[in-house]
Amino acid sequence: MCRNIKTLFNFDPPATELEIRDAALQFVRKLSGFNVPSKANEAAFERAVEEVAASARVLVRSLVTTAEPRNRDTEAAKARAKAAVRFGLPP
Repeated sequence: MCRNIKTLFNFDPPATELEIRDAALQFVRKLSGFNVPSKANEAAFERAVEEVAASARVLVRSLVTTAEPRNRDTEAAKARAKAAVRFGLPP
């Protein structure tokens, strides 16, 4: 799975349109193998990003949970700590 695609469900405040589109873009980049598509593939690439974003939007808004919403700052701190251990960086 793409490491750049972040979990978008169960955050307070909820995922933004930009976060959903960015995740869709990363997913389509991974599937297609293109970071930037050629002019010949640009329309298909953008259409795929919009369709994936629409599906992701429906999914994230449809899911339910009884868990407490996650805090973005706390999750970012956990990710930084994990990266520090993984790459041997100072805390």
